[in-house]
Amino acid sequence: MKLTEKDKEFLEKLRALQDKRDLLIESREDGIKRLILRKNYGDKIEGEFGMTRQGVRWRFQRLLNEIYPSAYETILFIETSFGVELRAPAMAIARQRAEMRREALERTGQRMGPGSGGRNRQRED
Repeated sequence: MKLTEKDKEFLEKLRALQDKRDLLIESREDGIKRLILRKNYGDKIEGEFGMTRQGVRWRFQRLLNEIYPSAYETILFIETSFGVELRAPAMAIARQRAEMRREALERTGQRMGPGSGGRNRQRED
């Protein structure tokens, strides 16, 4: 599943708040393993994300406990079937696609979000 523009904006805001230590992401296991969001209370969080705390928790759950682990499940299934020899070519394809997306966005004057190949770009603080 591909990330929506709202998902990308959410992840950018989440990362910025995590960097400022306004939010924490922790791993928890009580029967099942999952990631949890800490310090997600107060008007500041609602204001930063432009949604209710419940909306923040819902999007966090969907992105970091459903979509992200699901991508790794797919990789594990494929590598169990074919081994890891396809990993390097698949990563090359992914890098090329991300670079092409970045170049297209630069040509049109749009900005890049996380996961779109801009990992090494200058951060705007």
